[in-house]
Order: sequence, then C-alpha cells, then structure tokens
Amino acid sequence: MGDGRQADGSALGATFANDARRIWEVAEPIHAVIAFHPGVSRFAAEAGCHGYWMGYIGMRSAPLGSASAATITSAFYNFAPRRIARSVPDVWAYSTPARLLDTRLAAMDAILRELWGMDATGSAVRRAAELAGRVVAAAVTAGRPLAAANAALPIPAEPHLALWQALTTLREHRGDGHIVALVRSEVDPCEALVLAAATGRSPAEQLRLSRGWSDREWAAATRRLANRGWLSIGGELTALGAQARAEIENVTDLMAAAPFRQLSLGERDELYDTLYGLAERVALGGGYAWPNPVGLDWPPASERAAARLRQPAELGSTDG
Repeated sequence: MGDGRQADGSALGATFANDARRIWEVAEPIHAVIAFHPGVSRFAAEAGCHGYWMGYIGMRSAPLGSASAATITSAFYNFAPRRIARSVPDVWAYSTPARLLDTRLAAMDAILRELWGMDATGSAVRRAAELAGRVVAAAVTAGRPLAAANAALPIPAEPHLALWQALTTLREHRGDGHIVALVRSEVDPCEALVLAAATGRSPAEQLRLSRGWSDREWAAATRRLANRGWLSIGGELTALGAQARAEIENVTDLMAAAPFRQLSLGERDELYDTLYGLAERVALGGGYAWPNPVGLDWPPASERAAARLRQPAELGSTDG
C-alpha cells in the first residue's frame, strides 16, 4: 500500500479521491436514516427532545458532549445561529448527550432491522462494517471535531450498528474537510448554501428554510457571490462560480481520500457494492428523502454517469 503520502495532485491521489466520493454517495443514505426516516422522531421524543430540530441537533452533536450553541453552530457550519439556539442549551436540560447517543443507536437498530431484515446481521453487513472500520481507524481527525468525537465512541457489537457508526464517522470526517475547503475559498455559511442551490443540487427554499436563514440574509449572500463574479445578478451560476464550486468539491474529495488507502482496489469496490445494495433498500423503504439539503439523489450521480458511459457500448453490441 505504500506510506499513503502520495501527492494529492497525482493520478493515485485522484483515484482515492474519486473512490472516497463514490463510497460517500452510497454511504450517506444509510447514515441519513437518522435524519430522514419518520420513525426516528418517536425515539427522540422519548429521550426528551421537543420537535424535529431538537432531536436532530441533539443526536448529531451528542458525541461532542453538552456543547454550547456557539460550538455546535461552528461545527455544523451552514446552519444559522438562531436555528441552533432554539434547541441549545435547552436540549441538555431535557436530555443528556449519553442518553441521546443511546437513543440514536436504538433508533438505528430498530429501523435498519426493519429495512434490511435478517441481512442486518448477515455476513455482507459484517464484512462492510469491518472494511469501513478499517477506514475509520486510519482517519486523521485532528482539526475535525465532529469526526474526532464520533471516532472516539465505543464500537457497537451489532454489525449493522457498527457499520452505521463507522459511516457516520466517515461522513463527519468528510464534512469537517468540506468546511475547511469552504473556509479556504472564503465562502461563509449562508453563501455555501446559496452556491449549492445555484448548482441545482438542492432547492434554494429547502436549504434556506431548513438551515434557518432569512430572506434578507439569503439575498445578501447572493449579492456577495455576485460581487465575486460567481453568480449573476439574478442568482444564476456563472462559469467562474461553477469553477469555484468544482474546486471546493475537488478539495473536499482529496481531503476525504487518505483513509481509503487502507483498502485495496478490490476492497473499495466490495465496500461500494455492498453499500449500494443496502442504500437501495433504504431508499425504497422510505428511509431517505429527496430532494434533500445534502444534494444527493438516488441512484447516486456516479452510478448514473457510469450508466451513461455503458449505454453506447450496450446499444452497439445489441445492434451488432
């Protein structure tokens, strides 16, 4: 495997970055069951949370301990401070981080067993958990607070929960790196959402409302991006903006790549294939909603792109 220090700009670095992105695309629907499945709200309410956002914020930030609203706002990055402040510190009075960590595992236990049936504890999930766990163990979490906090949690004994927790740590590792890419490009939290909406990844109004920004704040962020030449006055993405957004995504992929060097090419493909099948069952079972603020549809973009590349050859062989 080498020492894992190949230059990020090398062909090998690009390969790992591409695989990190592909695996994220099929891992995210599995992690996001905690955010999108309607059954989670019952568990959050039983743990003392008042409403969806208190449950979401409390369970996602629980690995950090009883963190302040300012700390959570910083770690989540693209949420308006008022969105977090409506739930924090109240959530720590109604519940505790330890209780919410138990709650999210209880919710995932029930829901993943429902979605995956007996396969939740089967050999494929066990193998996927082992592969994802190796990636997590290799992930450097310095400067990545959400990843570090999740990586420090005990590994659940049940394979489906071990897999879910590993995928959660990896998505927070990627997210922490994405924040670095945004800060590097001097893109503030609201601007990040405006830019994402302009690419068509997610509906603008869904992003604005879910993250708690006002119309005035959204318009101001749009003007700032227009002043940089990234958007038109009407909010459409310019060529310069598309280039800037692509660079942010490229840096995010590169920063997520290093831990995947622990897996061989065959193991990375194996993990992708297993997660694809599991995520498909999540999507079909109502555990993943789209469009969504993450900007991921189903099937994932990489799979749709691969299908388009395969199509001419398949048509040609049929005609022949």
